[in-house]
Amino acid sequence: MSRKQIYVVLGVLLLAVLGGLGWYLTSDSGGTATAAASGQGGAGWVITPKDRTMGNKNAKVVLIEYAAPVCPHCARFNMEFFPDIKKKYIDTGKIFYIFRVYPIRPDDGPAEKLASCLPEDKYFSFIDLLFRNQPKWDGAEYPVTDDHAGLLLMARIAGMSAEQADACMSSKAEDERINKVASDGEARYNLTSTPTFIVNGVPKNSLPFEDLSKVLDTELAKK
Repeated sequence: MSRKQIYVVLGVLLLAVLGGLGWYLTSDSGGTATAAASGQGGAGWVITPKDRTMGNKNAKVVLIEYAAPVCPHCARFNMEFFPDIKKKYIDTGKIFYIFRVYPIRPDDGPAEKLASCLPEDKYFSFIDLLFRNQPKWDGAEYPVTDDHAGLLLMARIAGMSAEQADACMSSKAEDERINKVASDGEARYNLTSTPTFIVNGVPKNSLPFEDLSKVLDTELAKK
């Protein structure tokens, strides 16, 4: 799925207000850990305090996934393959996982903004909710007549009011930073599609999902 347009996202001015509202999700697909300091990284990769991550930040293998909320291939990976990757590699501390949104459609921006407005430990649960319910809000890939209403539904499931959700989705305060994340991904990894996986700083373009475990095993065997 080719990238057509970067929709930069997130609203830093809302974080102080929304952070204390106690929003929650009904399920949690995994814990979230944020990089301790800007600039932490290794050969071919750098993580920032705003990255959403899982696992052992000191692991010797780092997996970065660039995905888009509207991307059906990303949704398939999330539902069919990621649970095993998480169980085998992330939960055991073998790899450090970094998730980044690479917008390819207009709705990716608002979707990511909603996820980022939630408490940090609910981020991945909401991304999972978006992927599993794409037919309810993703008008780019499905016959959805009102994308905005669909996103409001997702936000309501997460505990947001319509007013809170709209405030998140309309914010432009962190546009420059998020745009830089996307631009840096293009410059560093030549990103053109989602999902794209970066293993220890090396892009694995067009990698079959079935082969990701093999790639991770090969990297782990080098250490």
